[in-house]
Amino acid sequence: MLQRRRLLLLLSAAGCAQRPREPSEAAAAPLPAGISCVPFARALSGIALAGDAHLWWHAAAPRYRRGTVPVPGAVLVFRRSARLPQGHLAVVVRTVGPREIRVTHANWASGSARGQVAEDQSVVDVSPRNDWSSVRVWHPASGTLGVTVFPAWGFILPPRPADPAELAARVPVAARLAAGTL
Repeated sequence: MLQRRRLLLLLSAAGCAQRPREPSEAAAAPLPAGISCVPFARALSGIALAGDAHLWWHAAAPRYRRGTVPVPGAVLVFRRSARLPQGHLAVVVRTVGPREIRVTHANWASGSARGQVAEDQSVVDVSPRNDWSSVRVWHPASGTLGVTVFPAWGFILPPRPADPAELAARVPVAARLAAGTL
């Protein structure tokens, strides 16, 4: 019981300031709202880090492998920027090609979707060195890839790659954990 309270306290204290994205049309059931990217990424990926999203990259160094090649279950860490003052985290759910992945993340799009989970959203590497240090993210409101280029650190790798179907099945539980309703 004490561990659960600690987890809930950590989940409620962490977060990032970016506005959310609408969930994809593939979402099977309504997920809770009011979720930040940090507790959601932690719950979905199993990578046990805390603090603002932009701090995860350096915090991961002693405990997790980091890299520039995405694998399912890895966490893409967005750097701090004017548009992302606390950074952002997104969990890789599958790779589409060498420069495109799909992520599931929370609290990304603007408007009425504040704090929502967006599933299976496209992220494209636009970095000159093909190292995922600059990315563009799907923009649900326009139905296209967003025009903003976001700086990224890279990927915090999970202890073992996850199966995309397994990740998709864990989204509702991760969302409820992140919202403090489980």
